[in-house]
Amino acid sequence: MGAVFGSFQRSTQIGRHSIVTAVLFSFALVVTVVTLMVLTAIGRVADYSNKLDDERSWETTAGALKTFEGLLDATLHDYAARNAAARNVYEENDQDWIAGNYGEMSSDGALFDMALVVDDSNKPVIAYRDGKPMTEGIEDVFDASMWALVDQVRKTRITSVPEASGYVMTDKGIAAVGVATIREKSGHIPVPEGKRRYLIFVRHLDAAKIKMLSNTYVISGLRLVPPDTSARYAVSIVDPLGKPLGRLVWTSRGPGDVSYQQARPLVLGALGLVGMFFVVLLILGSLAGRRLRAEETLARQGSLRDRLSGLLNREGLRLDVDRLVESARADGSNVLLLYLDLDGFKEINDAYGHGTGDQLIRAVAAGLNVLIPPKAALARLGGDEFAVAFPTKELNDAPALRLAEQVLDFFAEPLEIGRRVVVVGASIGIASSPEGRIGREELVRRADLAMYKAKEAGRARMTCYETAMDADREERNALELDLRNAIEKEELTLAYQPLVNATTHEITGVEALVRWNRPGHGPISPDAFIPVAETSGLIEALGLLVLRKACEAAQQWPDLRIAVNVSPGQFRNPAFADYVRHVLNQAEIEAERITLEITEGYIIQNPERTRQSIERLKALGVKVALDDFGSGFSSIGYLRQFGFDRIKIDRSLTMNVLEDSRAREMLQATVALARSLDIPVTAEGIETEEQGIALELFGCDELQGYFFGKPLPEGEISKRLRAQMARVLDGEREAAA
Repeated sequence: MGAVFGSFQRSTQIGRHSIVTAVLFSFALVVTVVTLMVLTAIGRVADYSNKLDDERSWETTAGALKTFEGLLDATLHDYAARNAAARNVYEENDQDWIAGNYGEMSSDGALFDMALVVDDSNKPVIAYRDGKPMTEGIEDVFDASMWALVDQVRKTRITSVPEASGYVMTDKGIAAVGVATIREKSGHIPVPEGKRRYLIFVRHLDAAKIKMLSNTYVISGLRLVPPDTSARYAVSIVDPLGKPLGRLVWTSRGPGDVSYQQARPLVLGALGLVGMFFVVLLILGSLAGRRLRAEETLARQGSLRDRLSGLLNREGLRLDVDRLVESARADGSNVLLLYLDLDGFKEINDAYGHGTGDQLIRAVAAGLNVLIPPKAALARLGGDEFAVAFPTKELNDAPALRLAEQVLDFFAEPLEIGRRVVVVGASIGIASSPEGRIGREELVRRADLAMYKAKEAGRARMTCYETAMDADREERNALELDLRNAIEKEELTLAYQPLVNATTHEITGVEALVRWNRPGHGPISPDAFIPVAETSGLIEALGLLVLRKACEAAQQWPDLRIAVNVSPGQFRNPAFADYVRHVLNQAEIEAERITLEITEGYIIQNPERTRQSIERLKALGVKVALDDFGSGFSSIGYLRQFGFDRIKIDRSLTMNVLEDSRAREMLQATVALARSLDIPVTAEGIETEEQGIALELFGCDELQGYFFGKPLPEGEISKRLRAQMARVLDGEREAAA
């Protein structure tokens, strides 16, 4: 029995040994195969990393080339579209002025190094190089491609901008060339075809400028080579006739190859170690445990990343900021946090779709990634919010201010997203934790608070946290709460400022202005509570309350028009026209008696949505007026494009009309423009009788200002109307007698 048992035990041990041996050899084989697969995968990742880096370098180089040309375009536009230029070039043919303002300006070469003015026969009026008259003939300097640009500008339709640019070959190499018709600032060309003159600026793409582009856009070894040079990645420069001029190439950094060379010995070394010790059964468990830990690490890292941008997410930022604060406590350094919110992202997302918005987020992430300092944590916190945290030895906000300035400079340039060029800004809040004294939650709260202060101050700016901001936030929250309560209880009142006929000075309408007597605080200026309503989402309810009350008051003034201001927040709502229709039906008032006023700023940001909203409102019969015309963004195109029923000239143009001849000229031109388009004009800010007389003579049909009446309660308007009616009846009796 014992022999049988011993034989059974030995056979069992042999079986186990065979199983273990088979498992070990199988494991060794698997390890070998896996190692080969890993090496192959690493090689593929390296190739992809190299390709991705070169493609990013290509995009950056192409963008740099476009920016180089765009800077010349902007300079050309400023020089060509000037009233003084049109007058001196066409009316006076002042050669000294032309040479002094165009030719000699090419001396420093920063913006352009050659300047020419040619006529419609392509004969030069002036030709300067480096601030001095050219001794060479134009035909010896330029080839036919430049004249193709001139012909393109010459054939530009009257409704388009007569400018063109491109790259051409000159006697000194490749250069960006811009051509523009010399014209007035408004776009008007005061001479007929055949007598026009064209301004040409040239900016050579020489070695110094290529080096500048290389340094600015961090493109290693950027250089210009002949067009037939073979290169895996290159950006070709082509003239307007399609002829290749040259290629920009750069030195590939090959990050994948570097990583592969570092990883390959480690993988092979690991294979050797496994081969030496594969007989040890414990290694199986050790390797399995190592693999599990690696997977957990990868999974954890993936959970800390934002999928769209590839940056850290909110949780990833939390961990990094905690780590930075702990390090600051240990070594006495400073932790700086920048909180960014994109300005205008929602409008771009709404106008072009979420696909464009996603591309914009990725472009912003890539740009910020280039700007941040070493050891910085860059995160996307969701939507259009980003954050940058980094350590510094300086115990102040100076490094953060420098970085914020670079970020704002980055956003100052338009971004090319696919086939679209978009402009987006950023509001930046800055907070610090000197020596790690401020914890992560408080640091984030302070940076967020400073960011909102930057938005309130006008956007596209940076603001550092101050302790007074906490009190401001509490006051703002209290103001918002009281305003919400006042809107719900309809405690806000309206005042009405008269709009008078410019000739008879009789009241023809009123502008409804909201007033709020805040309990415990007294009257609050609209400049204080309207911005709070806009940022808190209360503006739509407030606007509808004002419109409804104004319509109800208008029922007792059947002969008056009622003007009501509309905020951008209301215009952004696609259902705004439906709300207006509902209010008009409830008040039983004629739609043509209501004028809704919108400012120019919103039109600039959202022209397409503005057009749609105006069309829906006009379909109701409501009038739409352009308010504050002349305050900074005035455009003839807007007047033609949107078909406004009236424009209101901003008080900045009327207040100095008697003293400033230039103000008078601008005002006369504005009124003449409106009258040529059959648009009636209201002038705001009339404070003296002389101002009213002057504006009537200029052609304004309606006036508004303290001279004719301050904003008055509803009852005072009724009294003035009764007095006005009595004067009219007295006049009729006297005429009859």
